Amino acid sequence: MIKVLFVCLGNICRSPMAEAYFRHLVKNEGLADRFVIDSGGMGSWHTGKPPHHGTQTKLDEKQISYQGITARQVTADDLDEFDYVIAMDDQNISDLTMIKKEAPAASVAKLMDYLNNSSTKNVPDPYFTGDFDQTYALIEAGCQALLDEIKKINQLN
Repeated sequence: MIKVLFVCLGNICRSPMAEAYFRHLVKNEGLADRFVIDSGGMGSWHTGKPPHHGTQTKLDEKQISYQGITARQVTADDLDEFDYVIAMDDQNISDLTMIKKEAPAASVAKLMDYLNNSSTKNVPDPYFTGDFDQTYALIEAGCQALLDEIKKINQLN
């Protein structure tokens, strides 16, 4: 199993959107049985809550299920349990660095790192910007590039 964890600040906007979209992608490619996909937040403020209504609205518009997704806080153990820990911005990377144990097993990167020619380096937080369309567009492109990279590395067809 290939284990992917998406990380943002509170786990109600960006990372659950990425989790839902990535699940949608792997399901459409017939690879759902090869992946474990989750999301988490650096903070615990929203633990147990469903995705933000703006995230739900955008995913409903795109007919992408977010059923069963609830917020949780990322732990140091996640960095050993997942193969890929995908952060939404520089601050998430910094926060992950603060909680990691020595030599974590996971590959830790920002989602936008998978887009070769993007001038955008971070996925803006729509909790603060209100722009769920921009966030979705970046997540859509980043998740596709991430899946392409994982398929290449793991020789999945």
